[in-house]
Amino acid sequence: MKRREMIAALGGAAAWPLAARAQQTAMPVIGILNPTTPGGVWLPLEAAFRQGLSDSGYTEGRNVRIEGRWAEGQYDRLPALAADLTQHGVAAIAAFTTPAAKAAKAATATIPIVFTTISDPVQIGFVASLNRPGGNMTGVSVLAVEVGPKLLELLHAAVPSAKAIGLLINPRNPNADAQSKNLQTAAQRLGLQLHVLNASTQGDLEPAFARVQELKVSALIIAQDALFNTQTGQLADLSVRYAVPAIYPNRDFAEAGGLMSYGTELRDVYRQAGIYAGRILKGEKPADLPVIQASKFELIINLKTARTIGLTLSPDMVSIADEVIE
Repeated sequence: MKRREMIAALGGAAAWPLAARAQQTAMPVIGILNPTTPGGVWLPLEAAFRQGLSDSGYTEGRNVRIEGRWAEGQYDRLPALAADLTQHGVAAIAAFTTPAAKAAKAATATIPIVFTTISDPVQIGFVASLNRPGGNMTGVSVLAVEVGPKLLELLHAAVPSAKAIGLLINPRNPNADAQSKNLQTAAQRLGLQLHVLNASTQGDLEPAFARVQELKVSALIIAQDALFNTQTGQLADLSVRYAVPAIYPNRDFAEAGGLMSYGTELRDVYRQAGIYAGRILKGEKPADLPVIQASKFELIINLKTARTIGLTLSPDMVSIADEVIE
């Protein structure tokens, strides 16, 4: 082989790794921002998000990369984690839950953000309107804050003799005040007394349930929260151990042994978020993608738990359930 041909061949061989690295660098990256810990209840939700991406033509490792940032239950870490994602040049941020979305919004006005939130995204300033978001944010709204009074109505129907109702809430959640005010108003309308109980860590849960007994609370609403989502099994166990009828917006609670759940199917929420993330990677703008509002809600009643805690539910109450666990 002539010297010139050999140099060309060697140069071509050396270029292949460079080309491969350039291709890898060009692969779009989606940053996931989450206030809790990986695994557990988040596994099926992350899988649903990835399914949404796949529905849009993106498969992790093939044509998209995913970088996760987890606050491990410490909401005050979210701003730094959001800033870290922006510094890594992600193509979009999937902000799971309202606290994560708020941190992402504060970190960037240019990188597209797909949120999941339990609040009205217009009211909390994420978007200009549901149909025309107008900025760098869009996503899916579960409206769990607005659904709170419905939880109270269902719990009151299940335990009509209850006059004192507990509200277990995470005070670190940005929606805590709105959730509490909505339910205070609803409780007054029904002539009920509402006691607010705080829990911001897993270790706070059992003392909160002990407080339920001290206050002679007859039934309990557990407010929607990312921390509570990861502890549905413990929450269900505590509600049975303390024999307090309880309701939560996540069906995992009723499936784990809690009395009732009323809320939307979260897997579909995260799949829709994944679809939006894929559409944004294809070039669509968050400003033009209407916020999706969850429209289907389901009531799950665990009759086995009702019998265990000595509660008799009326036939009318049971008849309105979408699903009954025997």
